[in-house]
Amino acid sequence: MPSVLLLHGSGPGTTNAAWAPLVAALAPRFECTAPDLPGFGAAPAAPIAVWADVLAPSEPCFVVGNSAGGALALRLAARFPSLVRGVVAVGSMGYPMPLPRGLDELWSSVPTEDCARSLLSLLFYAPPGEEAVAVRLEQMRAQPGYSSLFPAPRQRWVDELSLPVGDLAGIGCPVLLIHGADDPVVPLADSCLPLLRTLPNAQAHIFGHCGHASPVEYTDDFNRLVLRFLERHV
Repeated sequence: MPSVLLLHGSGPGTTNAAWAPLVAALAPRFECTAPDLPGFGAAPAAPIAVWADVLAPSEPCFVVGNSAGGALALRLAARFPSLVRGVVAVGSMGYPMPLPRGLDELWSSVPTEDCARSLLSLLFYAPPGEEAVAVRLEQMRAQPGYSSLFPAPRQRWVDELSLPVGDLAGIGCPVLLIHGADDPVVPLADSCLPLLRTLPNAQAHIFGHCGHASPVEYTDDFNRLVLRFLERHV
């Protein structure tokens, strides 16, 4: 079966478990691998500059990345064009941009109930419920070292995750950009739209009334989009 590498985002409490619904949707047709990013879940921490080396595939595959994971997916496509067959970049970083206020707030989150609620308000278009806040707080508490991953000043981490425009323009594989129209963490105008103009073989799907969590906010539609894209390029 064709292989898919799934790279999650950089929010507090996030791990590879975030991909479970998509893995279930892809499993009949694709072999999925979903590692934890360095410093998340069970993975040892490593400097952001070497994340692409740590996560580089050993065989040809598609790469699906969310947020910071989307930036990594694009970097892998630029560095290893013979190994990356296509990219799905979701709410993706990767284009040079100033640090968004929402991303600064996300990276500065600490494991308290108020921060968990504020974090979910950043991620989702709809207000979070108390059960969701409790679950997110538990996930944040399971990652006590998160505050050391993105210390201030945080523009440098955006820069580390951004590719030169010339490198983006040289990515030849097909790319599907998926973004929420109301994303305050990685704003549409700062990332998705310039990526769409720069990548030579890209298309985009924008979810209206959607924040930074389209895989959760529109799970079924999101999964169908990804599956159709991958099947079209196998």
